[in-house]
Amino acid sequence: MPARAARPARAHEPEDGPPTEPVARVRPTRLDADEDDLARGLGQLVLTIVELLRQLMERQAIRRVEAGGLDEDEVERLGRALLALERQMDELKETFGLTDEDLNLDLGPLGRLL
Repeated sequence: MPARAARPARAHEPEDGPPTEPVARVRPTRLDADEDDLARGLGQLVLTIVELLRQLMERQAIRRVEAGGLDEDEVERLGRALLALERQMDELKETFGLTDEDLNLDLGPLGRLL
């Protein structure tokens, strides 16, 4: 039976003993973020979720109105509540310096969120 050829030793892994070269350690990169940027980013995330829920509620309300499941008073209250929520969203977007486009996050292959 022929003898197996010895595997050549790598520079960092000799056949006998510990590594001869120090292994480079990767340091975690520091997040160099401005407090205002962090606040705006958090505001953008929260307002995106609220806007998504607002749009879902609005669609559900339209379905209920079209299905005839609400009386006139309920339709009126629902409409006022949705308008008030939309106004509050506009105020919050202005506070954080955001636009509607800022809330429409790009989900890559899934497309835009809103």
